[in-house]
Amino acid sequence: MTRSTPRTVLHRAAGSLAAAGLLAAASLAGATAPAQAADTPVFTFGGPAETALHPYPESGKPKSSKVGITLYNPSEDEENGGFDGYYSLTFDLSGVAGVAEVKIDGEASPDCEITGTKAVCEDWGVRPGSQSAAGFVVTAADGSENGDTGTITVTGEADGATFTPFTTRLTVGGPDLVMERLPFKTELTPGEKQQAPITFANRGTRDADGVLLTLRYSRGLDIPQRYSNCEYTVDDPGQPDFGSTTALCSVEGAFEAGATYTLATPLTLEATERAYYDTFLYRIQEDSAAQRTAQRAGAAFERGTGGVLKAVPVKKGPAARSTDLDPYDNQQDVDFRTKNTADFVAYGDDVAGPEGSTVKADIGFRNEGPAWIGHIRSGEDVATVDFTVPQGASVTSKPERCRAVTADGKYREDQTSPAPRYVCNTSMTVRDGSGLDLPFELRVDKAMVGASGAVTVRNTWLQNPKLPFDPKPANNTAYLILNGEGGGDGSDSGGATEGGDGGSGEPSTPPTSSPDPEESESGTSGSTTSGGSSAGTAGGSGDGGGLASTGSIALIASGTAAAALAAGLVLFTAARRRAARHS
Repeated sequence: MTRSTPRTVLHRAAGSLAAAGLLAAASLAGATAPAQAADTPVFTFGGPAETALHPYPESGKPKSSKVGITLYNPSEDEENGGFDGYYSLTFDLSGVAGVAEVKIDGEASPDCEITGTKAVCEDWGVRPGSQSAAGFVVTAADGSENGDTGTITVTGEADGATFTPFTTRLTVGGPDLVMERLPFKTELTPGEKQQAPITFANRGTRDADGVLLTLRYSRGLDIPQRYSNCEYTVDDPGQPDFGSTTALCSVEGAFEAGATYTLATPLTLEATERAYYDTFLYRIQEDSAAQRTAQRAGAAFERGTGGVLKAVPVKKGPAARSTDLDPYDNQQDVDFRTKNTADFVAYGDDVAGPEGSTVKADIGFRNEGPAWIGHIRSGEDVATVDFTVPQGASVTSKPERCRAVTADGKYREDQTSPAPRYVCNTSMTVRDGSGLDLPFELRVDKAMVGASGAVTVRNTWLQNPKLPFDPKPANNTAYLILNGEGGGDGSDSGGATEGGDGGSGEPSTPPTSSPDPEESESGTSGSTTSGGSSAGTAGGSGDGGGLASTGSIALIASGTAAAALAAGLVLFTAARRRAARHS
């Protein structure tokens, strides 16, 4: 019996392009699932269609390979689409008896046990998208011969969920396709192009019957050619990914052991107008129907309409003297930095209500581009929205991603009762044309005229609040105005209009008594700098000085007058908003 150590929590960077590259090697797959009830989730397994094993040596220890199995939840609801429950995975190893020895990779697996010819792994929770399910270390069995082959079948079980079975094959010996690293220029300007003469070798023990070239490039890059023997897909823009394009190219031919090949015509890699931090991954595998199905992972691909992508020999050498069947040398990737900017524009809101009422406010920011921003390698959040609650109001409902902090931005243990200030982190990507919409509900505790709270989009570290890519810091701050004198038309509420249409890009007009954001030490309106950790980071610590005080306010003396004024503001605001929506 073999038991692994418990799996540690995956860092969000596992969703980054590096993880996506590994996913290209062990991508999601599975046969079409049977029809299910609409509320029953169906999860699919994935992994390499086939893994070649180093032949058992005449002396010394056999070389090992790794097989990673993934689990995919197709839900597009990042907030509520996860499966909350225990599940069990079973790996039938009887098909590889006499072919391979299988051990659990403790670093890549949850709690697993191998008993005889069966491995069982148990875990809890399946989030939307893909995640690692289990990993195995495999070697050729003593007495196996070149060409021996067998399969491992994966099944799953859970109350309230269905798992599509998956099969992966282990074969002794085979081709070993090795991708050569290209000397790319990595410091770019928008519109700059360079050639990518993809080159690979076969260092295995037999020829490869066709190859599958996988290309994956993040949102700021493009390969304008669309070959007829390639199929293409783009990440769903609703998912918190890098907006990457994936191309699967089936290249025909017998690719001989010991030979090196290159593309007959180099690819063209272009940094587009939205490039900033980007990654290009290129991978080579032996082609097969099973491998293509595994790589598609159920996503919708569209075939290109251009010419045929071909590979030609560079040189031929003697048959490999020793095998190097290593799937981790099939892939290369490169990071690019493009000299570009992204304009993050904050937007606030104008809301009104009588004392004791609850009002809804929509605040946040938009990325007006031209660049998309993604922390591909680190997986860190791109920015923080820092919101100070208007005086005379208290928050009754907030987005889940937002954390309450003290008035000066320090950590606050109490996350249930209303707080004077909230910090809300983005994800690790903010696409051009996208942003962060934050619906709040506030109770009007005291009827005041023109109470306001600053809404600032800034760096996650208040000690260095400036967004390094943003050339227009003046529009990083907007205001949530409560019972404003202007009648609630939204003209002074921020750099973007209500509804989040991207805004004008012009700085918002602050209340008259609010200090100039440019003169603030922290880069946010009226803030004071204080030490501590980054705002809204894991662990719940919010950091930073106080934002603007609430601006120009006046307490209404009469409760009756307050109700009358607030009622008028509500009617006027509703009328103006209806007019704006239909204009």
